[in-house]
Amino acid sequence: MRGERGKPGPDRRDDDGDRHDPAHPEAQHQCSGERCHQAEDRKAQGLVLGMTVRENISFGLRQRRLPSEEIARTTSEFVKMVGLERFAERYPGQLSGGMKQRVAIARVLANNANILLMDEPFGALDALTREQLQRELLQIWARTGVTAIFVTHSVEEAVLLADRVLVMSAGPGRIDSDSRIDLARPRDVSSPEFNALRRDIGRRLTSHLAPSQSETDLQHSRTD
Repeated sequence: MRGERGKPGPDRRDDDGDRHDPAHPEAQHQCSGERCHQAEDRKAQGLVLGMTVRENISFGLRQRRLPSEEIARTTSEFVKMVGLERFAERYPGQLSGGMKQRVAIARVLANNANILLMDEPFGALDALTREQLQRELLQIWARTGVTAIFVTHSVEEAVLLADRVLVMSAGPGRIDSDSRIDLARPRDVSSPEFNALRRDIGRRLTSHLAPSQSETDLQHSRTD
C-alpha cells in the first residue's frame, strides 16, 4: 500500500512475518499476468523497477564496461548531485514521483549526455514538487552546462526555465514562433517583465487556433 504521491505506506508482511516489498526483484517474480502488469508503477520514468537508485544511475556505465572504480565514483557523484544519498539503495516503487524524475535525470547525465530530452517531465507532479524540481533542474544545468530540450504546455514554466521558447502549431506540428528569453536568473514570476513575456508567448500559442462560434458570429454581425 502506497500513499497518493508514491511514498511507501505501512509495512506489509507475509505469513512468516517477513516484510513484503513489491518493488524488490524477488517480489516481482511472484507476480505475473494482467493483474501484475496493472500493478506496475506507470510513472517510473523508464527506470528499471528491479534495480536500486544507484543501480539505475550506473546502468549505462556498466553497459559500457567502464572500470569499476570509475563507475562507483561517477554514480556517487550523480546520486549526490540530485540529493538522493539517503535513498541510493531504494527501488523505484519506494520513491515519490519527484525522486524518480531526479534518478532519470542523473542516469542520463552520468553518461556524459550532451542533450537532455524532457517531454513534460513535471506535468503529473503536485505544484510544490514541480517548483522544487524546476529549481533543481536549473541548478543541474548551471553545474553541467547540458543542453535541455524541454516540452511543456505551461507558458509560465517555459519562460521560467528557457533561454529560448519555440511555439509549435497543431497538426502538422511546425515551429510557429521563436522567442529569446533574456531575463536574468533567478527569474521572478511576479515581475512585470516576466508577465509581459508570458502574455506575449501565450498570444502566440493561441493565435493559430480556430475562432470560437461566438467570435465567428460577432465577425459576421460586424460585416452585415
